[in-house]
Amino acid sequence: MNVSSTFKLNNGNEIPVIALGSWDSRGDEAYHACLDALSSGYRHIDTAAYYENESLVGAAVRDCKIPREEIFVTSKMWYEDMVEGRQEAAFEKTLKELGLEYLDMYLLHWPINDVAGSWKVLEKYYEQGLIKNIGVSNFRPKHLKQLEATANIAPAVNQIEICPFLVQEETVNYCKEHDIIVEAWGPLGKGRQLSEPEITALAQKYNKTPAQIILRWHFQRGIVSLPKSVHKERIVQNADIFDFELSKEDMQIMASMDLRESTGRGYPEQYEY
Repeated sequence: MNVSSTFKLNNGNEIPVIALGSWDSRGDEAYHACLDALSSGYRHIDTAAYYENESLVGAAVRDCKIPREEIFVTSKMWYEDMVEGRQEAAFEKTLKELGLEYLDMYLLHWPINDVAGSWKVLEKYYEQGLIKNIGVSNFRPKHLKQLEATANIAPAVNQIEICPFLVQEETVNYCKEHDIIVEAWGPLGKGRQLSEPEITALAQKYNKTPAQIILRWHFQRGIVSLPKSVHKERIVQNADIFDFELSKEDMQIMASMDLRESTGRGYPEQYEY
């Protein structure tokens, strides 16, 4: 196993188990972070229209000299575009910004506005081959159930916030039961979790960094993690999680920190459609 190893999706396609997250990355910093990740073995880059860096991600994918078919690029439709008359233009703009002929994964960013209609648009582009896989982001089980009632194609992934303080057991279990791969945004928390006593103790035990302990925990849960960094050393470190395995007891220790402290981010319990 390595950073380019994959999990199988419900349509038979495969998704690399770690992606470089690009939220809040800008300019040359974002471009070079993508190049550094790709040169370090990453084959999965996550972006979104809302991040305003799709053109930089696309440039790195085109410039890295790695065959396009070996790189998995994810983007997302922002909720303000999830209304009739805007969905197609949003997707076409994303593809143009990236400068790519197709997307490997396209997600509905939030369960807001016309989810059912927006999903039909994703299904259309999926059938046309312009999107290889389609999925959702920030959906809870109730949102997934509502989508299931109108969808012809099941979402391949659900990208949600997961970290030691937000284990998301209910949503993760629901997705596993319905053959939906879970992706973790903000997988390392907001920094505080890297210094939690349990995590630093495990880092010492396994001779790994706290970040590597957390990312290994995600991997052993069958979750794709999206660590974000613009520093090459950390980008490389975040991929170095395949030469050890957390014991069952240590996995339980990681899960025991759930809800210890608020992550400080909003979450879609407040959102309806």
